[in-house]
Amino acid sequence: MTGQVRTVDGRVAGRRGQATRQKLLDCLSDMLSSSPYRDVKVIDVARKAGTSPATFYQYFPDVEGAVLELAEEMAREAASLSELVEGRSWTGKAGWQTAEDLVDGFLSFWRKNDAILRVVDLGAAEGDKRFNRIRTRILTTVTNSLTESITELQAKRRVDKDVSAPAMSAALVSMLSAVAGHQKGFSSVGVKQSELRPTLALLVHLGVTGKKPTR
Repeated sequence: MTGQVRTVDGRVAGRRGQATRQKLLDCLSDMLSSSPYRDVKVIDVARKAGTSPATFYQYFPDVEGAVLELAEEMAREAASLSELVEGRSWTGKAGWQTAEDLVDGFLSFWRKNDAILRVVDLGAAEGDKRFNRIRTRILTTVTNSLTESITELQAKRRVDKDVSAPAMSAALVSMLSAVAGHQKGFSSVGVKQSELRPTLALLVHLGVTGKKPTR
């Protein structure tokens, strides 16, 4: 957590206040992993954090406000996903490694943030622009990087110029997010995690380069 942290009424929180605020967020995050978002109440979060509802309201207007803060923190973390693509090679064995690293990073990020991502998806699906903006920021990070990679390959005549780089990138990222959000459910239809990863990497490599990978 960087920069000044302020209370709801605008006061700058001291070190102890910042620690209390972070503990409330950590407890809320834990609760979201085991309870439906709508069922989480301020009094329950405060009790789990060993404090009072009054203290909770010093830092957040309500549970939704705290959830949005968690989502913002997650979105800032998601910016690092672009590093899995930027400046990486898509040719030869290096290209296959890039595809694998992107898939691994994407799936890991989704597993780590599964609880809050489910809330973000719910809010976005319900038309909440705040959650929709956060979801767009997360996906755009990777989409833009992939678009640049495909455009560079087109400039080198390694990818058909008729391929829409933005459309292909958006389609690949949408695929990754959909699969990542359903990781736990695939086992029920006989899909193993060990099979999912290389399959996704293959699709990403084909989408970006138009060619089967060299392994």
